[in-house]
Amino acid sequence: MTLQDQISLDAGSKGNVNLIYFLYLIGLAAGITTVIGVIMAYLGKDRADPFLVSHYHNQINIFWKAVLYSVVGFLLTFILIGGLILLGALIWYIVRVVKGLQALSRNEPIDNPASWGF
Repeated sequence: MTLQDQISLDAGSKGNVNLIYFLYLIGLAAGITTVIGVIMAYLGKDRADPFLVSHYHNQINIFWKAVLYSVVGFLLTFILIGGLILLGALIWYIVRVVKGLQALSRNEPIDNPASWGF
């Protein structure tokens, strides 16, 4: 398997989906890569096989739900529960991305990309 098969800028390809998941993980340290990743997911979702479309939808949902969880957590830091919500959001984010990577490596679609849980 070549690096091109694993990571690709070609919208709608398995390598592109893989790259977006990696951008999401890198985004934990350099947040802008997550924004780049969600833009790439929006651009790729209409050009992909149904199996990959579920991953693109998963990535889009991960982005927006992580933003929502983070905003709520940040707003609630003033009443001391926000830190726990932010920690939970971080764990949720990592688990969703890793589960997506695992499913992609097994050539499986995401069962419920719109899920709010793990």
